[in-house]
Amino acid sequence: LRQVSDLSDFSRGHWLRELLCRGEEPSHVQSSPDGQHLLLLQKSRPPALPRVVAFQRHSIAGADLERTWQPPQPALVGLLFLQNPVVPGSWVLAVVWEHGRTEVWHFVVAVGWQLLQTLELCQGARARVVSVCSQGASLVWCEERPPLGAHSDMSKCAFRFCVCARALEVGEQGVRLGTVRIVLHNSPEYQVLASPQHIFLVPATASGFATTSKFLLIWHPEKAKFTITAPSAGFIHSKVLRSSSESDFRKLLLGSVGLLSGFAPLDIHTSTVSNSGGLLLVSTKGSVSVVEPDGTQRHIFDLEGGPLAQGCPVQLKTFSSILACVLAGVLYLVDQNSGRLIEKEVLSMKEVHFLESQGEEDSIQLLTQTGIYNFSFSKPEDSSRPEPCLVEMVFEEACRYYQRRSLSTSKLTVEKLKKGGTFQAPVVLAAILQHSLHQKQMPARSLQDTYAKLLSALSLELQSYMSLELLKTCVVCAPESEVESYCKELVEQEVSRILQSDMDKDNLAYLNSVFASFPKAAWKATRSCLQLQQNGDGLLIARATPEVWKKVLCQPQLEEVGQNGMVPLFELICASFLRFKPKWLPSFVELTQQYVSNSWSYSSKEGPEGRVPLYKRALGVLARKNKDGEADDEMELELLLCSKRPKAVLQALHLLIRLKQWHRVVEVAEKFSKLSPLLNKEIFTTLLAELSQHRELDPYLDRLWPLCPAELTATDILTMVLQHLPCSQEDPVPFSSEGNQLTVGLLKPLLQRVVQCPSVQEEMYSDALKSTTFPPPTPPREH
Repeated sequence: LRQVSDLSDFSRGHWLRELLCRGEEPSHVQSSPDGQHLLLLQKSRPPALPRVVAFQRHSIAGADLERTWQPPQPALVGLLFLQNPVVPGSWVLAVVWEHGRTEVWHFVVAVGWQLLQTLELCQGARARVVSVCSQGASLVWCEERPPLGAHSDMSKCAFRFCVCARALEVGEQGVRLGTVRIVLHNSPEYQVLASPQHIFLVPATASGFATTSKFLLIWHPEKAKFTITAPSAGFIHSKVLRSSSESDFRKLLLGSVGLLSGFAPLDIHTSTVSNSGGLLLVSTKGSVSVVEPDGTQRHIFDLEGGPLAQGCPVQLKTFSSILACVLAGVLYLVDQNSGRLIEKEVLSMKEVHFLESQGEEDSIQLLTQTGIYNFSFSKPEDSSRPEPCLVEMVFEEACRYYQRRSLSTSKLTVEKLKKGGTFQAPVVLAAILQHSLHQKQMPARSLQDTYAKLLSALSLELQSYMSLELLKTCVVCAPESEVESYCKELVEQEVSRILQSDMDKDNLAYLNSVFASFPKAAWKATRSCLQLQQNGDGLLIARATPEVWKKVLCQPQLEEVGQNGMVPLFELICASFLRFKPKWLPSFVELTQQYVSNSWSYSSKEGPEGRVPLYKRALGVLARKNKDGEADDEMELELLLCSKRPKAVLQALHLLIRLKQWHRVVEVAEKFSKLSPLLNKEIFTTLLAELSQHRELDPYLDRLWPLCPAELTATDILTMVLQHLPCSQEDPVPFSSEGNQLTVGLLKPLLQRVVQCPSVQEEMYSDALKSTTFPPPTPPREH
């Protein structure tokens, strides 16, 4: 830390230090856009009065600004700097009070603070402003509109708030307010926070309603659109409000109440807006996350120290891509993009406030009781310090790896891993990674010989890693028109990387999100990883390694598949086939079964076939796809037949019979009757039952009779025929006028075939029947 001011360069600097030192409650400090003024909002306890005081540097001395108030007088709600369109680069200060009165001040060099005008922000005399923010030259606030009479039903009084917007126009003739725009009415209490293009509505902690405290609202003024988002679930719904009648809070939530009721309540300790336009949230558990304007949420970092008390202040500020956070006298610097801790500094100051750094993106300014300090987080270019992000990444991954395989219940941390000396692999890998990234600064001889050998073996992997990191940087920095092409390449590399690592629950959830967000790129990446292509005969072939096949067939336990719709990788790939190349799906299932048969025994409970057959998993994907549409009978048939399982073949045969595709019925019977005698008997029995009921199969009798199993006798055939004859309500007659009954003439070739062919029993005892003497002679007796 480097001190840049001891506050003596401010007017009444000694008093500024005194106010900062004696503050019993956290003070609010705000600097002007040009950095020449400090506004201090002091919330003191009686007998001292709450006050707002402005301090300016000596170079622009003038009249001071100081306001105090005493309850029950209306309290000060907001101090807002707004652009002055009359003089480019200038600003005015709006002081908004609880009853809606707004004082507009401006500072004139050598003259000091001057009150331009006092305005009434709210239209109703009984309205009370609870929160206010500014966006450009407009004010946005949430006001309470108490009911006219006393209400005994508090549920009707709860939605008595209204979110409004109003332009504040500064001109040569003075200041005036534009017309009031009702953004949202009949709503609960909200804290409004402004980013350059959006307004975040955060529920007040005392709203008291379970459903309204589970989500955030984001208002897009240019599009007149509201986005509903819940940090526990992400984006939920967005709606464009075309008229003032649609801006009712209840109507906005009409289609989402059922979904919102199942979410967890918001856990917000501190909230503020980042310089990139996102909403930074700190939970009571110390978790820091950002909610983007499109409603998506991303976790950034976890603060140390456990749960945060309600009165424990947390200061947040973003400088470029760096998130600065002060908690309990500790300054954390975190990379917003990666979530990595860059620096952790223990401060000796009791109370710290962030100030705007004028034109310096690589430094942070802090206001304390003793002065203003500058903290620089830039690294010299010739620094040979190791890359903290990459080294930490190696050790964190090693912690997860060893923890999963450890029998000990004690938690393994990065510090234990570095100091213990038990596990050398992450230490070696970190050293190799540092060396490969700092070859210009670090000579080759500084690497141990054993490390150098390992470096040569890992050189290709390191190159892939570096190219992947470079590609991620390109995705973040690329213009919108080029993002899609970069994402395709990134998805392919990410899918390939995950298929080469352990398929745990986290990786599977990540793959699910990749396939959902980039379906086409994920499909192409899957084809590349499995090396799927057609040979000269048009058959699908795959040259994937056994390790990749194991990842594809990995099926998590039921308790690992949560309620968020996460599905195994095999199902993800099947869904991609159905979407982009449906005719390849049966061949893919058949290829997968071939790998399973070569790797596991048929009845193995450890293999994927020991749980749910692959064809059934593929059929489940097909059923989910056709849930709201027409059934795809052809694809179902192909999946059943490609499995070659007896139950699946019989199911396909019954489906073809139901569809009355008799030619294909006979083809399937001829093809699959050769697989096993038992399946042959089931197929023939099924077809004989159909033959007994109608005449559709008569053209194919000469192809059906050869399928008759050898163990069936004429009696067995006639018994089956009689069992499946259609019931007739008329008295049986020798010669029926109807032409759909089965006749002996049609069965004659089959019966002759059965009678002429020797039965199985006859073949078994043929040797005994061919004996020359019967019965055999009596053996000689022994005397």
